[in-house]
Amino acid sequence: MSNPLSDMELPDVAFCIGTNMTEAHPVAATRLKKALARGSKLIVADPRRIHLATLADLYLPLRVGTDVALLQGMAHVIVRDGLMNDHFVATRTQYLETYLEHIAQFTPEWAESICEVPAADIEKAARWYAEADQGAIYYTLGITEHICGVDNVQCLCNLALLTGQIGRPGTGLNPMRGQNNIQGAGDSGAIPDQYPGFQAVVEPDHQRKFSKAYGREMDATKGITKVTAMEEAGRDIFAMLIDGENSVVSDPNQQHTREAIESLEHLVVIDIFLSETAEMADVVFPATAWAETDGTFTNTERRIQRVRQAVTPAGEARPDWWIISRIAQHMGLRNFDFNHPREVFNEMCSLSTTYAGVDWDLAATGRYHWPVPYRGHPGTPRLHEESFPIGRGKFSLIEYRDPAETVDETYPIWLTTGRRLATYHTNTQTGRAGGMDYLAAEEALEVNPRDLEAWDLQDGETVWLSSRRGRIAIKVAGSKRSPMGTVFSSFSFSDTPINTLTGSGYDPVTHTAELKVCTVRIDKMAVADTVGG
Repeated sequence: MSNPLSDMELPDVAFCIGTNMTEAHPVAATRLKKALARGSKLIVADPRRIHLATLADLYLPLRVGTDVALLQGMAHVIVRDGLMNDHFVATRTQYLETYLEHIAQFTPEWAESICEVPAADIEKAARWYAEADQGAIYYTLGITEHICGVDNVQCLCNLALLTGQIGRPGTGLNPMRGQNNIQGAGDSGAIPDQYPGFQAVVEPDHQRKFSKAYGREMDATKGITKVTAMEEAGRDIFAMLIDGENSVVSDPNQQHTREAIESLEHLVVIDIFLSETAEMADVVFPATAWAETDGTFTNTERRIQRVRQAVTPAGEARPDWWIISRIAQHMGLRNFDFNHPREVFNEMCSLSTTYAGVDWDLAATGRYHWPVPYRGHPGTPRLHEESFPIGRGKFSLIEYRDPAETVDETYPIWLTTGRRLATYHTNTQTGRAGGMDYLAAEEALEVNPRDLEAWDLQDGETVWLSSRRGRIAIKVAGSKRSPMGTVFSSFSFSDTPINTLTGSGYDPVTHTAELKVCTVRIDKMAVADTVGG
């Protein structure tokens, strides 16, 4: 997030797109509710009428996968109606003239023809956001899990640049991370083309720096993504270590994922429970859970937090850092002789420009937001206040493109996936918690009641749900949250493996799967199917 969580209480206008934050980030969402209670306006863009949409002053029910069309239409209105922040644009941006020529073609009427949001509402959203003293954008995986995820984010950046809604309290571009330490994992170098601190591996200076630190020549080429690794499994990749991820349930195109893992000669999994993925492993190392571990997290607002062991680990469980370092030592790798997480964190701080001013002891205060470029720096709760890291912000020229799949006679229904309040991710943890069955005992497919009637389905009926990649059995549940022609399910229940169906495409830049859009059909079950025949 460009702004701290406390800033969520400040916007005059909050624009939430692709984020079901009241279910996926319920604690953070309370801050936005405080802003609404004092009179802030809320714009929500989402295909489903989620709870957040019921709180909105303006709800934009766009068709799944058409965020670019909506955002380009809003940008067109801001330019057309003279709502740009001229001073900000003149002093903080570049490539404006080319962008203005480009955006002129994307009228709100054009956007309406694609995203199915009325042009008048697109205009209203653009005016509210641009005219706000403090306008903030919040988004989550509903923006990024598309083949055009990068395009979506760049369109949001364009809106912030046009209006100057960045670098001030109550403004900003605020992606809310999907899990508790996703930000920290990226900071630490868990990105295939970057060292810790987002230092590109292809830069010669970075190669020299890390070669010296690690005592071996670093490869000058970018690493491969998980998508590529799964495609190469059994061909060029024969062993894999999966740490803390239940790939069999969370990855798209589940059959492909299973086949890739089964083709390996050796699979090692590190996890706190015997997940569906761990059950396929040759070796499973039991890891400690968060309350059993000393270490650090970096959360969605870039705040560096110390976590402290409060519970004695069960059995032979060990922290992830300890397991990985011992594996590395047995492989003969140098510089893995760590005996305490303090040593791991301090090494990262010594190599990362964003963490250079902190260490294990300073992190204990929990007051630092990176970047903290030098010792004595107070941290940076709010990014881009005076300038951007690249100098001036760049306008991006984005074209609309359809999702990887669009509805047709064979697969006439849109499927979108996401999370529910009662279940977390693949349910590996919440599914083992006592009492959770009372909140969500099983998965169901949300279907608009008018579609239930049109498709001759009964609420609670079990049906076949099919895509080009597979078929699953699932109960249907009437819900006005889903628009006509679009159905929804979470991916939390392994006995209702919704990701058997997803995986129609990937963003070409990030290799993020298009988990938010695929096309499906619903078939009634035959009598033999319902009785197990």
